[in-house]
Amino acid sequence: ILTLIFPTIANWGAGRMLRFVETYGASLVGERLIPFLLMVVGFFPISFSLIIALESFVGEKERHSLEPLLATPLTNSQLYVGKTLSSTLPPILGSLLGVTVYLVGIYANVSWTPPLQLLVQIILLNLVQALVMVAAAVVVSSQTTSVRAANLLASFIIIPMSFLIQAEALIMFWARYDVLWLFIIALILIYAVLVRMGVKTFNREELLGNEIDELHLIGSLKKWWNLAWAHRNTGTKRSPWRWYREEVLGVVAELWPAILVVSIALTGAFIVGTRYAHIYRIPASLLNTENWIERFELALKSIGFSGPAGLLLIIWQNVRVLALASLGAVFSFGILAIMLLMVPLALAGYLSAHLVAAGIDPLVAWMTLLPHSIVEVPAAILAGAAAVRLGAALISPPPGKTVGAAWLEALADATRLWFTLILPLLALAAFIEIYGTPLLVRWAAGGG
Repeated sequence: ILTLIFPTIANWGAGRMLRFVETYGASLVGERLIPFLLMVVGFFPISFSLIIALESFVGEKERHSLEPLLATPLTNSQLYVGKTLSSTLPPILGSLLGVTVYLVGIYANVSWTPPLQLLVQIILLNLVQALVMVAAAVVVSSQTTSVRAANLLASFIIIPMSFLIQAEALIMFWARYDVLWLFIIALILIYAVLVRMGVKTFNREELLGNEIDELHLIGSLKKWWNLAWAHRNTGTKRSPWRWYREEVLGVVAELWPAILVVSIALTGAFIVGTRYAHIYRIPASLLNTENWIERFELALKSIGFSGPAGLLLIIWQNVRVLALASLGAVFSFGILAIMLLMVPLALAGYLSAHLVAAGIDPLVAWMTLLPHSIVEVPAAILAGAAAVRLGAALISPPPGKTVGAAWLEALADATRLWFTLILPLLALAAFIEIYGTPLLVRWAAGGG
């Protein structure tokens, strides 16, 4: 009933809005509103899929109908995919019904028909959004032991999806419909990740064995603290160097796949930045090379990058960026961490290419970036790799470990790396940037 009523209301509102804005010569606003409402009408029934999917496993457990289902000769993958399909098909049919009702009504009201490409995009967008929401909700349902807990965790699905709808609304009002294809591709990739995560973490024995959801915050903090500082402690006394070799350098060795991924991404970002320097040129009037070393030092001082205060400012800036990247990794399976770290490398490549093109000695240009980067970039790579591992622990925990245990261990390893390796490297890089870079630049320029 709601699926039929809501498109009718949207149809009536679109017609009234279109006639209202036309009286003021702003028909473009109404024309952009109609496709946006078409998207909203299609998404409205899909939102019901979240409710269905959240109860897919844990709801059956509360109704005592889960044991017979798990006793069937179905594999974990078949059970998971079956639950996903059963939670997705009814909302998808409701979405198509709502879109049909809206299109028929809007044609009868204002004689508007959507372009074929836009119609296909909206249908596909609603489909993949439903799949992503259902896949995420089924993961939540399989990892919790009560419907109440599942509903509380649903905010981790609703909030990102609401941001996505706002971004899509902006695209719709700007009529950049070609960008919607990128949204569709990104959602398909996210769906594939969530399905893999669900199949990997689904365990029928654990689902039956867990009886009640409990959050022991103090106990979790104590476990995190013990893991952070004595993860591999076998009870024997270790020297500080042995502890550092096993607990810190050992973690770095374990992170080599993530380190490789982050390194490739940062290298690619630098190359892309240099390539775009040849496409989007900075005006020559802004690249006056006369006395540029003095002006470079003066600019650093004007923004506070000098002396002990500048040292602390650089350390704080780097720590803040890397910490935000690590936080974003938790909600994006590590993707945001890599993307945020790619931005400064792309800017460095962009600016260095312009400095060389402006006639500045390449050695001098490199001296402005290279000395502190030799230390700062490895610190950023380590922080990014630890953040990627935090996100990956949610997707694919090690065999025999729950998602929570794997993530807590990854968090402990990241904490240990931060305090014993990453922060010292960032402090050293800031010291070089404040006190060493100006001297090296003057030496390269022949200024003594």
